[in-house]
Amino acid sequence: MSDETGRTRKQKADERKAARTAAEDAAAREDLERIYTHIVSRAPEHDVEPTIDDRVGRLLELLGDPQRTFRVIHLTGTNGKSSTARMAERLVREHGLRTGLFTSPHLSSVTERIQVDGEPLDAVRFVEVWNDVHPYIQVVDDELEAEGKSPLHFFEVLTAMAFAAFADNPVDVAVLEVGMGGTWDCTNTADGDVAVITPVSVDHEKWLGSSPAQIATVKAGIIKPGATALTAAQRPDVDEVLAERAAEVGARLLREDVDLEVLDRKVAVGGQLVALRTPAATYTEVLVPLHGAHQAHNALLALGAVEQLLGGRALDGGVVETAFADVAVPGRLELVRSSPTVLVDVAHNPHGAEALVAALDEAFTLRTVVGVVGIMADKDAEGLLAALEPGLSQVVLTRNSSERSADPFAVAEIARDVFGEDRVHVTERLDEALQVATNLVEADDVVGVGTGTGVVVTGSVITVADARILLGRG
Repeated sequence: MSDETGRTRKQKADERKAARTAAEDAAAREDLERIYTHIVSRAPEHDVEPTIDDRVGRLLELLGDPQRTFRVIHLTGTNGKSSTARMAERLVREHGLRTGLFTSPHLSSVTERIQVDGEPLDAVRFVEVWNDVHPYIQVVDDELEAEGKSPLHFFEVLTAMAFAAFADNPVDVAVLEVGMGGTWDCTNTADGDVAVITPVSVDHEKWLGSSPAQIATVKAGIIKPGATALTAAQRPDVDEVLAERAAEVGARLLREDVDLEVLDRKVAVGGQLVALRTPAATYTEVLVPLHGAHQAHNALLALGAVEQLLGGRALDGGVVETAFADVAVPGRLELVRSSPTVLVDVAHNPHGAEALVAALDEAFTLRTVVGVVGIMADKDAEGLLAALEPGLSQVVLTRNSSERSADPFAVAEIARDVFGEDRVHVTERLDEALQVATNLVEADDVVGVGTGTGVVVTGSVITVADARILLGRG
C-alpha cells in the first residue's frame, strides 16, 4: 500500500469519524432542546416553593447524596454572586483542583449553568446526566403527586443534575450560587465549607421579604455550623443578622472593611489593577479584567473565600494574578460591538443599576450613552430607571422574549417622570430598539461613528441574552 493510499484511507476514516461526531452532536442538541422544554414546563424558576427537605433532599437521597462528595464554596446575596463565583472557581482551579461551578440564570444555553473545570457541559454530556437522573426524578414526582404536591420544579431538577454531574466527574470543589435566598434554596442541601454573602439589598420581595434585614435572615441560612462566612460591606441591620447567624451556628465571620479590604484600585487597560487585603496577606497590582468598583469588591470576597477553603493560608501571588487575569463574566458590562460602542449589562435592580452607572463613568469615555432597557413586570421599574438616569442621555424602552417582560409603554409612563418627555422612546421589539438607539447615538456623534458615544442594553438577564444573540454573541 502506498503512502498516498494510506493517507487517503486515513483522511476518509477521519472524515467518517467527523461526520459521526457531527451527527451525534446534532442529535444531542435536539435532545437537549427537548429536555430543556420539559424541565421548563414543570414550573419556572421564578415560581419557587420555599421547601427543600422533602423535595430535593429526597431526590438527592435516591441519588446517593452526591452533594456530599465534594467541598463547597456557597454564595448568596442580591448582586455580584455570579461574578464572585466565577472568580472563586477560576482561582481554585489554578491551584490544580478539579472544579464544578453552578450559576444562574444562563444567557444562551442552559448548559452554561453547570460547568466542570471551567467548561459548560456539552449537549451530549447534559443529555447523559439527564438520562441518569430522570428515573429518580420520576420516583420523587410520583411520591409528591401521591401527597397532593406539585412535581419537582425547574431549578430543583437542575440543582440535582449539577450535583450528580459534579460527583460523577468527580470534582474536588464545587462553587455554588443560590437560585434565590438561602435557607430554603435547593443549593442549600449542600453544606458549604465557606459561605459568601455579597451585598444584600431589596429584590424578590414576594419570597424574601420587604426589607434588607428580612432578606438577610433568609440568605444567612447558607452559613452552616463550623463553616467560615465572608460578607461584603453591608448595612448595619444586615450585619447584625449575619453576625447573629454566625454566632448561633458557631461559624467564623469575616467582614469586609474589618477583616478584608480593597486597599487600592485604578483603571487599567481591559479592567482594573487592585490591591486586596485578606486575613492572610496583602496582594498588590492584581489585574481584574472587569469594570467597576463592585468587581474589585467581588474579587476580594472570592480571594478571601479561596484562602479560607485552602486552610486560611496566604496564596501564591503569581497564582492569584494568573487566575484573576483569566476571568470572564459574560453580560457584565460586556463590550459586544464597536462603531458604535454597544455594551450589555444584566443590572435588574436599583443597586445593580447604580453600579453600572458608576462603572460606565469610570471605565468608558463616552460623552453620550443611550440605554436600551427591557425589564420584568415584577421589578422595581421606578427605582431601576432612577438609578440609570444619571448615566443615560436618552432611554429606549422595549420588551424582551420572556412572557414576564413588562409592557414597555407602561414602563414609559414611569420613565417620563424620571427622564422627561424628550428623553424617552418606546418600541415593542428589541431589534428595533437597538436600531433606534444606534440612530440616536450616530445623530449625536459629530466626530465619527462610535467616537464618544455608545449604547448600553440592560434591565434584565433575558434582555441581555436576547441582545447578545441579535448581536452575534449568543
